[in-house]
Amino acid sequence: MFNHWSEPIAPALMAAGLLCVILPWANRKNPFVRATLVSFALILAWNYLLWRFTTLPKFDSVDAFFGTIFLGAELLTGIGGTITWILMTRSSSRSAAVAGNMPWLMQARPIVDILICTYNEDRAILNRTIIGAMRMNYPNFRVWVLDDGRRDWLRDLCVQKGCHYLTRPDNSHAKAGNINHALAHLAGLSTPPDFIAVLDADFVPFSDFVSRTLSLFKDQAVGVVQTPQHFVNPDPIQSNLAISEVFPDEQRFFFDIILPSKDAWGLAFCCGTSSVIRFSALREIGGFPTDSVTEDFLLTVRFHERGYRTIYLNEKLSVGLAPEGIREYAVQRTRWCQGLIQICRGRSGPFRFGNGLPLSLRIGLIETLLYWAASFFFRMCCMLVPALFFLFDIRVVHASISDAVAHFAPMVIAQVAVTTWLGGGRMLPLISDVYQMLIAPEIVRVVALTVIRPHGHRFNVTAKGIHHAGLNVQWRLLFRFLALAAMTILGLVKIFAFDHSDLIEDGGALNVFWAWYNLLVLTICCLVCIEQPRRRLDERFATHEKAIIRLGDEVRLCEVTDISASGMRLLGAISDPVGSPANVIMGDFESQAIIARKSDNEFALSLVDNEAREAMTRRVYSERYGKPIDQISASQVFAGILQRLAR
Repeated sequence: MFNHWSEPIAPALMAAGLLCVILPWANRKNPFVRATLVSFALILAWNYLLWRFTTLPKFDSVDAFFGTIFLGAELLTGIGGTITWILMTRSSSRSAAVAGNMPWLMQARPIVDILICTYNEDRAILNRTIIGAMRMNYPNFRVWVLDDGRRDWLRDLCVQKGCHYLTRPDNSHAKAGNINHALAHLAGLSTPPDFIAVLDADFVPFSDFVSRTLSLFKDQAVGVVQTPQHFVNPDPIQSNLAISEVFPDEQRFFFDIILPSKDAWGLAFCCGTSSVIRFSALREIGGFPTDSVTEDFLLTVRFHERGYRTIYLNEKLSVGLAPEGIREYAVQRTRWCQGLIQICRGRSGPFRFGNGLPLSLRIGLIETLLYWAASFFFRMCCMLVPALFFLFDIRVVHASISDAVAHFAPMVIAQVAVTTWLGGGRMLPLISDVYQMLIAPEIVRVVALTVIRPHGHRFNVTAKGIHHAGLNVQWRLLFRFLALAAMTILGLVKIFAFDHSDLIEDGGALNVFWAWYNLLVLTICCLVCIEQPRRRLDERFATHEKAIIRLGDEVRLCEVTDISASGMRLLGAISDPVGSPANVIMGDFESQAIIARKSDNEFALSLVDNEAREAMTRRVYSERYGKPIDQISASQVFAGILQRLAR
């Protein structure tokens, strides 16, 4: 038996052994090391993809029809993945340039207008964004709230906070139209800005956001400086699987790994919020483009046509809200997908010549297009192929188990290992598959509809600040995953109970393994569909700070366990009743408070006046809290999922 399997598993064992020896000592910052390891993974990947051409079923059969579709999706995904891997051989960091350019910035002091774009967000969200924006440590800025909801209370709030308020009579072209309306107003001022900073309504900037981004505009060819998006709340997958303490949000791999790599190749792009843009360049191209719902990405493309670059500063300079429900997550992702397809179908697409796009940007657009148009469709195919084999004897791959293991296993081992190494442990393949499956049918549908009809679709805003007290089951999604699981289980029952002939030969055993993996993914997807209660008050951050508390005549030093813009929780037993006054000192922060609640070994304080809450808001939404998770322990992630399953 060992001799029978020794030959097919030998390549996988060799790849695993080689990577185990090299990766612990490899330097991720060394471009040569990155390129060498990526090349190794790509050689194994293309060895597998070329072998796959030999596994196509014979023509003039149902197998050939489905097999060709599956191979096409796999090949396109492989091409897109190859471009991504090549981009990841480099990575950039611009923090040193920021420090070097600071003397220029302090001498030039250009005017920057901070634009807060809002449509239907509630008061609490906008209040803290305005507080953060008004407290820049830069001497020459103005803050404008662009209200597409035309709300009187928001106009009054802006007057109270001392910032400017703009609205317009309609909502044409959504966010892009809102910004363009503001640009026309700013251009007519006696002192128009040199730059604008764009913030979504839920993104609170740090005090050094403006100064650190503006310093990079010393280079006159820079049109946009983009910064990463960090979130103070868990996304729906983190929340519903109860893994927010051990698994980072989905966007960390993109903003921490992918975008620095794209920047190193000159392919960084504007992501909307938390970006700063050269005003004269915007006026030159007529403002934000409106022929895509992802006007930010298209802005980068149009800037490239005029010779302006988008660069990326990978520093945490703002924090915002991730989509809080599955539905909101799907709305956001499908809008991104729709916008990219609109760009590729438009005059600035990668397949149009004479539009001034450099070859590198065309390749970058194709890579992003293949991510949306191929990888999600391929994920759906992977979910259906084993069930088709078991239930209908449709064989999309004609290969023996030994050949499949010899080609597939080393490729998967190399991809998982090198991706994990490049990402610094920021992703887990199984959970990545869950993220894709949650929205795969919606993405495939949007791709098809937008390719056929690029425009005329409704613009959907991603709702922020949702809350629900109890469980919220996404029944439609849940039934979808249960149906897929039922198909797979029926197929397994059929093959085990009634037909054993294909378990070893001609791919049967491989499909059995494949089916069990799919069932694991579908089980996790079902868990995600059962949305956990969400508390929508102030975000709370865990901390281990000390605070001096005065309760009547007693003064004590207490440990703070968590903190929010409205108060804090502390360890210790107190005798004073709830509602009693207190005084709290934390570093340079001092305020009156009241006892909000207490128990045998802890108590909570609530701040009593608006000035104190504003000061605490500035303290809470700063770099000192909410550190991202950079390393993942797979065992902790699965332990969290098992605990969630056991509830």
